[in-house]
Amino acid sequence: MASAALQFFAFVLALLGVFGAITATLLPNWKVSADVGSNIITAITQMQGLWMDCTWYSTGMFSCTLKYSILSLPVYIQAARTTMVLSCILSAFGICIATVGMKCTRLGGDRDTKNQTSFAGGVFFILAGIFGLIPTAWYTREIISNFLDPSVPESSKHEPGGAVYIGFISAGLLLTAGAIFSTSCFQKQQGAWIYPSKQQPPFPAAQQDHNTTGYNLKDYV
Repeated sequence: MASAALQFFAFVLALLGVFGAITATLLPNWKVSADVGSNIITAITQMQGLWMDCTWYSTGMFSCTLKYSILSLPVYIQAARTTMVLSCILSAFGICIATVGMKCTRLGGDRDTKNQTSFAGGVFFILAGIFGLIPTAWYTREIISNFLDPSVPESSKHEPGGAVYIGFISAGLLLTAGAIFSTSCFQKQQGAWIYPSKQQPPFPAAQQDHNTTGYNLKDYV
């Protein structure tokens, strides 16, 4: 019962991780223009994402420009696009597989099959978390190195946006859910190894046959 509740908790974490990964992939605020220097412009906020660049004006207007050319983008943005899409796909597959392998559902067949399915769902969640963690860490590194570079003008410096933090949180949720699903299926087997089932040894039956034989010989004497 405790294992089923733990799996349900991990499933909720995985759902939050999937929604977070999809949201981080689509948001345009992976990096935001930094307000540094003596000449600070607060009327315009520039944001850059994986798929579009947006500008937010203090008047409330919001305009975005899609990034159509893939080859013109930096390498870390191309890698972030690929890995984030893979993270969303793997986490979606993990949700479908984990639903079948959970102990609180009636899908998946017998106990051994559900344990194997649950382990497979955990592997998918772990892979999705790794694919979601790589681009966010790489993107953050590029932003920080650009910010600390003295040769870059202050008007071109950026800070990590909200999408980066959502990506980190969703990757952590997916990794946690994957670890729980991967280890919960081994708890029952480990308990069976520690406390083996008691089986009736064949010695009493043999002893009974020996005693019966003894009684028959005694009767003949």
